[in-house]
Amino acid sequence: MKYSRPVACLVLVILVLSVLAAGWGIFSPGGEGERSFVSVTGETVSVYGQGLYKNESVSMAAQAKGQDAVTLVIGVPLLAISCLLACRGMLKGQLLLAGTLGYFLYTYASYTFLAMYNPFFLIYTALLSASFFAFVLTFRAIPLAQLQPSFEGKLPVKSIAAFLFFLALAFGMLWLGRILPPLMKGVTPAGLEHYTTMVIQAFDFSFILPAAVLAGVLLLRRNTFGLLLAAVIIMKGVTLAASITAMMLNMLRAGEEVAAAELVLFPLVTLGVLGFLVLLLRHLKEPQADMHA
Repeated sequence: MKYSRPVACLVLVILVLSVLAAGWGIFSPGGEGERSFVSVTGETVSVYGQGLYKNESVSMAAQAKGQDAVTLVIGVPLLAISCLLACRGMLKGQLLLAGTLGYFLYTYASYTFLAMYNPFFLIYTALLSASFFAFVLTFRAIPLAQLQPSFEGKLPVKSIAAFLFFLALAFGMLWLGRILPPLMKGVTPAGLEHYTTMVIQAFDFSFILPAAVLAGVLLLRRNTFGLLLAAVIIMKGVTLAASITAMMLNMLRAGEEVAAAELVLFPLVTLGVLGFLVLLLRHLKEPQADMHA
C-alpha cells in the first residue's frame, strides 16, 4: 500500500494513545462523587464526580465509558488487524483500515470538542491529529481502478444505496426531532446539560449524513468513488453503531433515561451495517496481483 510506512507509524501512535485514554477513562479512580448544580440554561445537571470524567454529567460519563469499552474491545484490535492487511496490499484491508480510522477520527473529534476539559486533552488532540492524517493517507492510497471490477459481479448496488439513504433519513429525522421543537420555541434542547452546543449532531449533519447520501447517489451511477465512500461509511458505521449501543446500555445501567426510538434504532442499525459490511466484502474483488502476493 502506498504510504504504508507513515500510516503504520500513525496507527501505532493511535493504538498506544487510545489504549491509554480509553483504559484510564474506564478505570481511573478518585473524585468526590456525584453532585448537582443548575446550568446557565436553567437545567439541573447531575455531575459524575469520579475519575477522568468527574466533570462530565452522569449521562455523558456513562456514554464515554461505553465508548471507551468498544474502543478497547473492538476498535483497537480491528485497527491493528486492518493495518496489517492493508500494509500487505489487500484491498479489503485498506477499506477496513479507512473505515476504522474513520471511527477513531469521529470518536476523538467528539472527545476533543465535546468533553469537559480534563488532563487527557492533549492526548485527545494527538489522537484526533493522528487519526485525521492516517485516514487521509489511507483514503488517498486506495486505487479506484481496482474497485471497478467489483461492479461486474452481483454487487447489490441498489440495496446498499437504499440502506445508505435510510441511514441518512433516519438519523436526520432523529436529530431534527431533538433540535427543531425547542428551536421553534426559542429554548435550548432538553439534555444539553452544561455543554455548549450539540457537537455530535453538528458532525453528523455536516459530514456523515451528506457523505451517506453522496455515496448512495454515486453507487446508483456505478461510480467507483461511491463504492469507496460507501465501504468507508459502512465500516465506520459498524464500530460507531456498536459504541452508541454500548453507550445506551451503560446509560440505562447508570439509571439515565434513553429515548425509546433510540433504543430501537441503534441496535437495528448495528445489525444492519454489520450485515451490509459482510455483503460488501464478499463482493469486492481483490486485484490478481495482490492475490498472489
